[in-house]
Amino acid sequence: MWTETVIIVRDPYQNRTKIKLKSRLLALDASFDTGLYQLRGLLARTLDTANSFMRRFTVTGWRYWLVQMLSGGLTLTVFGSIFALSLALSNFDLTEGGLPEQEDYAVTFLDRFGNEIGQRGILQDDSFELQDLPDHFIKAVLATEDRRFFEHFGIDFFGLTRAMIENARAGGVVQGGSTLTQQLAKNLFLTNERTLKRKIDEAFLSLWLEARLTKRQILKLYLDRAYMGGGTYGIAAAAKYYFGKSAKDINLAEAAMLAGLFKAPTNYAPHVNLPKARARAKEVLVNMVQGGFMTEGQIVGALRNPATPIDKTDSAIPNYFLDWAFEEVKLLAGGKHRVLTVKTSIDMTLQKQSEQAVERHLRDYGKQYGVSEAAAVLMEPDGAVIAIVGGRDYGKSQFNRATDAKRQPGSSFKPFVYTTAMMNGYTPKSVVPDAPITIGNWSPKNYGRSYSGPVTLTNALKRSINTIPVRLAQAIGRDKIVETAYKMGVKTELMITRSLPLGASEVTVMDMATGYAVFASGGKKAEAHAVLQMIDSKGRVIFDRKRDVKVEQVIPEKAIGYMNEMLVTVIEAGTGRRARLPGIKAAGKTGTTSAYKDAWFCGFTGNYSAAVWFGNDNSTPTRRLTGGNLPAMTWQAIMNSAHQQVALKPMPFVEDPVAFAKLHSPSQAAEGGRIKDLKANRGIQRLTPEVVVQLDKLSGLIRVPQSEPRVQPLRPSVDQNTGEKKPQIVSGLIPMQRPENSGLLDITKNWRNN
Repeated sequence: MWTETVIIVRDPYQNRTKIKLKSRLLALDASFDTGLYQLRGLLARTLDTANSFMRRFTVTGWRYWLVQMLSGGLTLTVFGSIFALSLALSNFDLTEGGLPEQEDYAVTFLDRFGNEIGQRGILQDDSFELQDLPDHFIKAVLATEDRRFFEHFGIDFFGLTRAMIENARAGGVVQGGSTLTQQLAKNLFLTNERTLKRKIDEAFLSLWLEARLTKRQILKLYLDRAYMGGGTYGIAAAAKYYFGKSAKDINLAEAAMLAGLFKAPTNYAPHVNLPKARARAKEVLVNMVQGGFMTEGQIVGALRNPATPIDKTDSAIPNYFLDWAFEEVKLLAGGKHRVLTVKTSIDMTLQKQSEQAVERHLRDYGKQYGVSEAAAVLMEPDGAVIAIVGGRDYGKSQFNRATDAKRQPGSSFKPFVYTTAMMNGYTPKSVVPDAPITIGNWSPKNYGRSYSGPVTLTNALKRSINTIPVRLAQAIGRDKIVETAYKMGVKTELMITRSLPLGASEVTVMDMATGYAVFASGGKKAEAHAVLQMIDSKGRVIFDRKRDVKVEQVIPEKAIGYMNEMLVTVIEAGTGRRARLPGIKAAGKTGTTSAYKDAWFCGFTGNYSAAVWFGNDNSTPTRRLTGGNLPAMTWQAIMNSAHQQVALKPMPFVEDPVAFAKLHSPSQAAEGGRIKDLKANRGIQRLTPEVVVQLDKLSGLIRVPQSEPRVQPLRPSVDQNTGEKKPQIVSGLIPMQRPENSGLLDITKNWRNN
């Protein structure tokens, strides 16, 4: 047997290496300990030397406390500066792009004939140089806002201290500590919030402005960008708005009143509170004396003869229309264009007559029927709004009841139901049973709580039977009715409920006028609009409705023809008889909601569509007011005014009993003459001038317009600088064309075929 023997040979150098490494570590530790000991000794000796040196400056008593206060103050200053700097870091982002551009809109509106009717947005004018402004105005501003403006660097510590002392004496805030530069910084970059961070931001931005701009540039920018009340920005726009003159022509009293607006323009605006504005102007004049800018003798005249602003209560301004048109402008401009001239569709004559019609009926019958408000919209078949009456008095209530108030339309919504039925196989002669109907726990009733059995859709609409549209909605689907209403221009969201066919879902007056305009247009889309054309500050046409908007057919012509025939019967023999227009084919529908809270009449002719609503803002019931009463009467008054001296257009797909004839002999144009007498005069000579008359086939009589169709001339504007009158000509605007005499026939040629 073999035995295995293992011999282990150890490395003689291994232990020697470990011993050598251990010795080195011990030496390093000893050196480190020695170094620490020596450093400790050095620090001790240094501290003793420092203490020995500082003992020479040892103070006691009041000196000790002074040193402590200075030390604490220095510490607070350092840490406070670091904290303030951290808060102000966001301002570097604000100033990265330099001075901000003006982002507000400045829009001048014109009527359809090119006459200026008002403005919206801001009124801004920075065209004046600082040296063009009166010296007394600059002094009034500096005396009131910042007397040491040319002496400080953006933050006035002396002024701040003085303001704190004066406020402490008065027990309230009587003086502000912000410099003019700080106010400019706030106007350009910040909000009006009262926080510590905002004040710190204001201070840093003031320093940035002072470092970037000269004092004169800062003052000019302040006078151009400051809000002056009444929608105006800058001294030039304010002078024109309040006093109707150039800023360089304002006298001392006017300058004092304008300088007083910087503190609180809303409170001190002269068109809002003239006594308060004059009291503030007096304070400004006193400040000018106290600040050494003027003597008492120089301000006596201004004190005795305070400024009188021009009258700003012009009731002729169509404010409801302008508010609505301004929203449309902002949508069309898309934020790319801010200074605009806009030609609109409004006719100021019809606007005024519509307002008068609404006010007259409210004044004469409002108390009797317990109704306090009304609204109306008049538009052309394509949706061009001619007039908006948003309420009784814009000065008392700026709420636009024509565009913003959502009310139940009642039976005036039924034409959308019947239109949907006409698009789904029904005709005016279709028969549907008028009988009690129950859907779930809901049982709609007719107005007289009686039922007629089988009736045609024409009779059902004419008599405003409730059960028929409910049955139609069940048959064709409520969702289809909503789809039809949307196609016809209703913008308000409709709730698909069982009572939808009876007008339970709320809409606006504008919705209804737009929807009925589709009947007048022959089924073409009627988009409610005010803007015909927009021109930017450089004279470029950036929007033209005729050029940029395409018209599409949204309802089949056959359905429109059926509906127009049916809706004509409502006025001629139904619930809307008070809306009849003598000699003019008209169609429409009444609407009355439960508890008589809302009363409507909506209708149209070949020329216009209009919707009228009566009710109370708090939705309280009226005294049994129905749509066939005041609304129909008001609609008739508005439409009668609208059709004066215009060429009547036939209602689409409805035989019109009124034809037009162009007579070549004035002797033939006798008002009330008989049409049959014209038949014998087939050989009459052509004479001038030609006379256009209307031939009413129903009565057999001739109707003679009293004057030419209404075309308003441009009113001359007055140059604010020279006072000269000049015609208003705006580059790029489409000229308003005279109404076309569509449907005219030459009596000498075409009478035999008529």
